[in-house]
Amino acid sequence: MFNKPSLSNRNDTIAKKDVRNILGTPPTISQATTESSDKALPHSTSVASKTQQPINVTEPASESTMGARLIVGPDVKLKGAEILDCDTLVVEGRVEATMDSRVIRIADQGSFAGKVSIDIAEIHGNFEGELTARSQLIIHSTGKVSGKIRYGKLVIDEGGELCGDINAISAEKQHPIKPLSEVSLPIAALAG
Repeated sequence: MFNKPSLSNRNDTIAKKDVRNILGTPPTISQATTESSDKALPHSTSVASKTQQPINVTEPASESTMGARLIVGPDVKLKGAEILDCDTLVVEGRVEATMDSRVIRIADQGSFAGKVSIDIAEIHGNFEGELTARSQLIIHSTGKVSGKIRYGKLVIDEGGELCGDINAISAEKQHPIKPLSEVSLPIAALAG
């Protein structure tokens, strides 16, 4: 299909890419590609029965662990979207959306407006809206963040801007402590 060589001719002398390489397993050296076209393999000899030496192919770690990644390039505007199942969003243009994901990176010229619930937010550009960075919010020297901001840890480089309703996400908010009056009520009942 589309000028691809067929995979069914075993006596073909042209070396073919191993299909398993596409699926992430290391390719193997095929003995059939080293045979000359004048010599036909007897039916009793099987190519699969010959010893094959695997070739170790390693992928860069950044590509194999990257996950689902969406890049909104410069001069691109994405409006009115709900971004789902995206591990990393890289904003180089303008995005108006809602998102629940792992990582957002807003480039120097990038801009995001909307509601984001994220593990790590790294801001070089502009963010306006509601941002919850469960793990860490990093605002670089060119970054500007405004709106309702919640964060686990906060890092702001000199020159970075942060304004709005800003609060840290703390263990107390996740596990509310009972008011002192509720705790002291049983003690007061015993005393009196």
